[in-house]
Amino acid sequence: MQGLGNDFVVFDGVRQQIEVDAALVQRLADRRFGIGCDQILLVEPPRSPDTDFYYRIFNADGSEVEQCGNGARCFARFVRDQGLSDRTVIPVGTAAGAIRLYLEADGQVRVDMGAPVFTPSRLPFAADAETPDATYPLDIAGKIYQIGAVSMGNPHAVLLVDDVSTAPVATLGPLLEQHPRFSRRVNVGFMQIVTPAAIRLRVYERGAGETLACGTGACAAVVSGRQRGLLAERVQVTLPGGTLRIDWAGQGQSVWMTGPAVRVFDGEIEH
Repeated sequence: MQGLGNDFVVFDGVRQQIEVDAALVQRLADRRFGIGCDQILLVEPPRSPDTDFYYRIFNADGSEVEQCGNGARCFARFVRDQGLSDRTVIPVGTAAGAIRLYLEADGQVRVDMGAPVFTPSRLPFAADAETPDATYPLDIAGKIYQIGAVSMGNPHAVLLVDDVSTAPVATLGPLLEQHPRFSRRVNVGFMQIVTPAAIRLRVYERGAGETLACGTGACAAVVSGRQRGLLAERVQVTLPGGTLRIDWAGQGQSVWMTGPAVRVFDGEIEH
């Protein structure tokens, strides 16, 4: 499946038992010797009575992560297409907490991503204290970069750039991803503000490298831009793979993400 080119191998772990380890994930994600994907998604039975499913996400390097926005939309489409659910509102448990997935009449999927978290220790991010606009100076090889730090169930560092086309994603992305102040690594967003209602974004994802789209990265970028007083409540986010709509009313409110989810093909692989 794919959401704006952010692609996934999705497994039904409800009707069959699937054991996933790092070696299996790495083989499946390999684009030459496996199936090829940015992440593996695993649909499991619910772990709490107020959800219908549990949602697990594995990056291409085999690491398991807390949240994935584009994957959440694909998750919703998958459980409907596979006959696992006939609901248009689907509550799902994740390692970052429960989310709700809404299948819209036009085929888009809207996701309640929950309220963003700014407390540094919860990202986790090493900082003496939380700042009012959630921005912090970060030293990379003697050069200071101002980043916005926010969690959407997974950690994000957001940088403002003049033009995403020339942003140093390939070089600065991995340095920020593994910066020692982010003890569990971090997703890195490079954000260009076009208007208060429109941004361009590229994301270097933790454990996957640059992807064509990142749903939680889009949410984090809009939240960070709003915290800095630069963006409106509803923002169109243009990523290399397409466009998402992000809505955030402000502090303590849920972030809403709306976008497509597409099944590319079904198949089997021996392991």
